[in-house]
Amino acid sequence: MFDWRWEFVGDILPRLLKATGNTLLAALLGYGIAVVLGLILALAQRTHYPLLNRTVREFVEFIRSTPLVLQIFFVFYVGPQFGIMLSPWTAGMIAIGLHYASYLSEVYRAGIDSVPMGQWEAATSLSLSAARTYSRIIIPQAIPTAFAGMGNYLVGIFKDTPMLSVIGVAELMHTANAIGSEHYRFLEPYTLVGLIFLAISLPTAGALRKAEGKIRENMGLR
Repeated sequence: MFDWRWEFVGDILPRLLKATGNTLLAALLGYGIAVVLGLILALAQRTHYPLLNRTVREFVEFIRSTPLVLQIFFVFYVGPQFGIMLSPWTAGMIAIGLHYASYLSEVYRAGIDSVPMGQWEAATSLSLSAARTYSRIIIPQAIPTAFAGMGNYLVGIFKDTPMLSVIGVAELMHTANAIGSEHYRFLEPYTLVGLIFLAISLPTAGALRKAEGKIRENMGLR
């Protein structure tokens, strides 16, 4: 029988809302790492050094082919065996940032590949350095194409933050599990967690679609 207790919801909601702040912080920090590192990985695969290109490519494929939860465990539990002691927050941010950086590197690569060859030829004719070519010409034109994928992974990171609970990061799912274990009631905390994720993910996805349209409009692509 459906046994929903509103008074219990009132008791646990402030605690879940506080954990929501931790979840959002984890998602934003992890995404920030992924955005920067993903671009570095994408550019590293386009150098004139075959060994570097191959090494980075294999690294990206390895990260993309293994589960995020395994990477979280590896950074947090295996790191100390090599003298790398990290807090759960730090280990979680590194793992989730590295994981999504590998995916974003492919998004960047597709965006860069979409830039017309004439833009590269124009940069070469102007004797621009590789750094100036990428920063002034190529990347600004690649971002509108890559923006949709980048936005999708922002939402993806937010939905994957519950995996950080496996190493004790006090995010939303970890808090819901703790509440359920304390009160032997899981219906209300788990339902509220689902509703909170839904309430954040749907507006964020809508806002990203509008931002994508605005960027493409400003670039004259629609």
